[in-house]
Amino acid sequence: MFGTIRIAAALLVRPDGRTLLVRKRGVQAFMQPGGKIEPGETPQAALMRELQEEIGFDPEHGSCEALGEFTAEALNEPGRLVLAHVFLVRTQRTDFRPSGEIEEVRWISPFDPGPVAMASLTADHILPFYRALSGGS
Repeated sequence: MFGTIRIAAALLVRPDGRTLLVRKRGVQAFMQPGGKIEPGETPQAALMRELQEEIGFDPEHGSCEALGEFTAEALNEPGRLVLAHVFLVRTQRTDFRPSGEIEEVRWISPFDPGPVAMASLTADHILPFYRALSGGS
């Protein structure tokens, strides 16, 4: 492995329990919205910036609940690991639009996502953690 990429990511959940995934331009797999943490930036500040840039969302700081740190192979940078600081963000909004580097947004059920290609961090770590946290499997 050639180093670790530190990111902040949101498990963005609406009242019906569905979660928002994003797909970046030129990438086939969906993942949580979020991105790299800049030098001197806190994970939560990075998340706020990335949510604004990617989907035009500016949640109040109090709406973010730290879920923990998760590590997986980086999707777009072979040989590197991604260390994700993941936050649960609850929202009433359902009208997010992709912007910047995001090509597509999609709401999925974390319990039955269907046939959607997902990054390992999402499919193997974040969604299973959320299912266990919610009492599902």
